[in-house]
Amino acid sequence: MEEDNTQLPHWEKAYGGAQSTGVIRSAPDDFIVNEIQSFELSGEGEHAFLHIEKCNENTDYIARLLARFAGVRQRDVSYAGLKDRYARTTQWFSVWLPGKPDPDWTELNSDTLKILQATRHSRKLKRGSLAGNQFILKIRDWHGDKDILEQQLLQIKTQGVPNYFGEQRFGRHGANINKALALFSGAKLSRNLRGLYLSAARSYLFNQIVSLRVKDSSWNQALEGDLLMFTDSHSFFKADLSDASISERIQKLDIHPTAALWGQGVLETSGAIAELEQAVAEEQTDIAKGLIKFGLVQDRRAMRSQVKNLQWQFIDDACLELQFSLNAGSYATSVLRELVIT
Repeated sequence: MEEDNTQLPHWEKAYGGAQSTGVIRSAPDDFIVNEIQSFELSGEGEHAFLHIEKCNENTDYIARLLARFAGVRQRDVSYAGLKDRYARTTQWFSVWLPGKPDPDWTELNSDTLKILQATRHSRKLKRGSLAGNQFILKIRDWHGDKDILEQQLLQIKTQGVPNYFGEQRFGRHGANINKALALFSGAKLSRNLRGLYLSAARSYLFNQIVSLRVKDSSWNQALEGDLLMFTDSHSFFKADLSDASISERIQKLDIHPTAALWGQGVLETSGAIAELEQAVAEEQTDIAKGLIKFGLVQDRRAMRSQVKNLQWQFIDDACLELQFSLNAGSYATSVLRELVIT
C-alpha cells in the first residue's frame, strides 16, 4: 500500500449511522478531557505526583519538560495514558525524586500548562492505571434532525457504542498500518515507534472483527462460542447460553462480548465466532503473521463501550454539548462517529 493513498475502511456503525453534521475542536475548550484516577494518593513517598492541566500540548512533551525541570531521566517520569493534544485536558504525572525535595513546580505554569496539585506517593504512576476519562465536548455548526439525534443518544445511553479504536490510533490516512507492514518486512525502527505501529496493526484487526459483528447486529449480544468480559475488569469467560442471566447482564451493561487482539497462542473462541475471527486474520495475513512474529500474545477486548453518565444539551440551535465518561482505553471519537459527521 502506498502511504498517500491509504484509507481506513468505513467500519460499520450501530444506530443507522450519523445523520447530522458539525465541527469539533474548533477551540481547545470545545474538547475537554479529565482523567479519572483509579487509586488514592498517600501524600508521602519518593514519587512526586502532579495533577496538570495542559492545552494544545501532547503528553510526551510534558513528560520531557518535567524531566528537564526536575533534573531527572525521562524514564523517571510516568503517566497513566496519552491525552489529546488539540484539547484542554487534565491528567496525572509522577516524577521519581528519591531523597530529593520538590522543586517549585509552579515555575512551569504558562499559557499551555498549569500545575493544579502536587503531592507525593510511594509508587510510580503506571501506564493504564486510571479508571477512565470524563469528556465535555461541543459540536459547533451542528445541522440535522434533533428527533433522530435524540433517539440515537438514548440508544447509546442504554446500550453503549462499538468499542472501536479511534482513527487517531492509525495515523493520518491510516499511515501507521503501512509503517507496521514495513516493520514486518524488515524495516528498522526505534522501540517506541515499533510499539506504536504494532499497536496500530493489532487495533486494525480488532476493528475489522467488530465491524463484522456490528454489521450482523451481534456486537452487543452473546453468541455460541463467544468470550464475555466484565465492564470494569479485564477478566473474561466463555459464554454459557444455557444461563438465562447472561442476556440480562449484557442488557444491563455488566458484561460484553469480546473480539480478538491478535497474537501468538490459541484462539479461545469457538464455532462460528472463531471462524469469523480466523477469517479476518487470514484476509489480513501479513498483519496477523507480523504480530505473531513480533511476539504479541492473544488477548481480548470488549466489543462494546459503556458510555457512562451521558448528558446532552443544545447551548443554541447550532451548538450541541455532550458530557460522558468512558473506561480507560475507549475513545470519545467512537461515540461521536455514531452521531455526527465531522
